Amino acid sequence: MTADDELAVEHELHGPVLAWYEAEARDLPWREPDCPAWHVLISEVMLQQTPVARVLPVWQEWVRRWPTPADLASVSAGEAIRDWGRLGYPRRALRLHEAARAIVDRHHGQVPSDHAELLALPGIGTYTAAAVASFAFGQRHAVVDTNVRRVFARTISGDAQAAPALTVAESRLAASLLPDLPSRAARWGVAVMELGALICTARAPRCESCPVSSRCRWQLTGAPPHTGPVRRGQAWSGTDRQIRGAILAVLRSAPTPVDGATLVDEVPNSALRDEFQRARCLDGLVADGLVEPLPGDRYQLPG
Repeated sequence: MTADDELAVEHELHGPVLAWYEAEARDLPWREPDCPAWHVLISEVMLQQTPVARVLPVWQEWVRRWPTPADLASVSAGEAIRDWGRLGYPRRALRLHEAARAIVDRHHGQVPSDHAELLALPGIGTYTAAAVASFAFGQRHAVVDTNVRRVFARTISGDAQAAPALTVAESRLAASLLPDLPSRAARWGVAVMELGALICTARAPRCESCPVSSRCRWQLTGAPPHTGPVRRGQAWSGTDRQIRGAILAVLRSAPTPVDGATLVDEVPNSALRDEFQRARCLDGLVADGLVEPLPGDRYQLPG
């Protein structure tokens, strides 16, 4: 396929994908036109590596309890971690708390609309800054997550799966695909993401329901199998992630600081790989700022 052919395919994707999104998109509260930018930012951080079904109830609780950055900034980091619950990757709660304080200090409590200012917030990376600028403020930015990369890999490149990590070529392709009108570009970004989440899935794509299957290079070449490195699912049992989660669960449920011996007793022995794992995980939580050590071998969520 020549460069001109690729360009033609790219522009042919816009209409069908956007029409499909209008008809089939999930009704999610952070996609409502009047959803505050702060609520969009919370959703984007929570949705990283976490399914919508798990995020939705936690997001609803967060925006009810902390409807503005100032509300979250006014409480301790420990409260953010406590209300993060079992959502996973609790450092995201710390990042949101730090971002809330930065928004209050630097931007008078209002989430900035400028992409560079979003990117300068603590814990906000390239994807999140582009997503908030696009979805909350209707700007023209390439929003590239795993779902988007997979859709483009199949429809444009003809590959069954995207590369293991985001490449410069993928970023350039995503930017080249953006419609010129900012509001349409923002809609395009979320539409492609939704297509990857619901139709062009990693393991069992529903090609018969895809609005662009007739234009998909992967389908047109016979849907060849993936020949690159196999992505393996993350293990859980016996990992440091499981042990760290168990320690945080004890501290979240404790109204007062917990002594070290109690933390040791509460973590399941069956999950441990070795006798030093609990201590290593506790030390890591302290180093990450997720747990605060106190005199007398006691521990609590950060104050």
